[in-house]
Amino acid sequence: MNNMENKRVLVVGMGKSGIAATQAMTALGADVTVQDSKSESEIDAHLVSFLKGRNVKCCFGFEPEDMGAFDMIILSPGVPPELPFIEEGKKKGAEIVGELELAYRLGHGKYAAITGTNGKTTTTTLTGEIFKAAKRKTYVVGNIGVAVISAAISAEEDAWLVTETSSFQLETTKKFKPEISAILNLTPDHLNRHKTMENYGLAKAKIMENQDESQYAVINYDDKTVRELAKHTKAKLVPFSRLEELNFGAFVRDGRIVIKDEEGEIYDICGVSELRIPGTHNLENVLAAAAISFFAGIDADTIGNAVRAFTGVEHRIEYVGTVDGVRFVNDSKGTNPDSSIKAVQAIDGNIILIAGGYDKGSDYKEFIESFDGRVKYMMLLGKTAPKIKKQAEELGFANCIMCKDMEECVNEAYKLAEKGDTVLLSPACASWDMYTCFEQRGEHFKNCVYRLGA
Repeated sequence: MNNMENKRVLVVGMGKSGIAATQAMTALGADVTVQDSKSESEIDAHLVSFLKGRNVKCCFGFEPEDMGAFDMIILSPGVPPELPFIEEGKKKGAEIVGELELAYRLGHGKYAAITGTNGKTTTTTLTGEIFKAAKRKTYVVGNIGVAVISAAISAEEDAWLVTETSSFQLETTKKFKPEISAILNLTPDHLNRHKTMENYGLAKAKIMENQDESQYAVINYDDKTVRELAKHTKAKLVPFSRLEELNFGAFVRDGRIVIKDEEGEIYDICGVSELRIPGTHNLENVLAAAAISFFAGIDADTIGNAVRAFTGVEHRIEYVGTVDGVRFVNDSKGTNPDSSIKAVQAIDGNIILIAGGYDKGSDYKEFIESFDGRVKYMMLLGKTAPKIKKQAEELGFANCIMCKDMEECVNEAYKLAEKGDTVLLSPACASWDMYTCFEQRGEHFKNCVYRLGA
């Protein structure tokens, strides 16, 4: 596999991972073609120039004519494997892989891989901070925004790749075998892609599929679905729980986060009250990160110090500012209902909620029911706005206001808010109908808030 010279490779999708895969393949001497549904005029001109300067064939806005011409097809995470031209390539003998799988095969280093419906970014970021505090050679990569292959190719053998993995990345893995895996939780998401919860769960479970008895799989003991998925791995299971004291793993005892090892010895990490990130969901994220780090050989004191210092990640329940006594919080990372439920539950006091965006086939009933009298108004934008409004009204929540864009949402929310209220952006939807990514959506929200206080 390491010998890619003259291999005929098609890279589908020119996002971050696709570009990184293309760069790696050209550097290794492969004969590379790239494809994207966007036309050449919609692709960054510098990228087009880079590709053509390296004799990369470009199929922008169209599909390659001869799908039998490729030995390998590398899919970006957002590209469904069942697209007809990819299926055709597979039938004609091409191997279908994703960028994560490619990085694992071609690169170096040990993987601590983290997945789940919610909490991936926070857990991955915190785990990375702990590893760095322990003076480990550490790369924080994956769905968090840095292509895995861009780090793996040049990584040292003893380096750790702390990797956020999505179901999209995992579904195209074959040999991927992390030293430590983690499944944080499983709730409905991406059902427009995976069709059923079973398929979605199976995609997530691929993170531990190839692990053996010498490796660890960290699982949420409080999530029955995750426990079921974990039955199929050979890895040593390390449970974490915020609800129960366990015979082994990470849990809470007398208001303290602790870890019990294989010999039954208990190690104190820190007090729950010392956490600087709010919400029960973040307690779960800390338990997971602590377990991953401990079973990677990092001592309890180092873990505890890093946890106490951690203030969270951008776009995840991020405090933006206060204008005339009204708090503004950015949770653009809330891209599904369950994630947004956790954000609503983490906010003290009354909330004016901004929600809506691209529909991933979600149901919003539980999300609306979680308001529990604390959400005064819901500002709605994007393609899902009518669907959410309809479900809200059916459940007796009538204070829905349809807005044309983020600026109108922020301005109207500010007018309706009273001192002590919180305006929370937690969309419960993806951003792709109005923005290129949730980060761009979050930045736009923050800029709208800054203009209020100008």
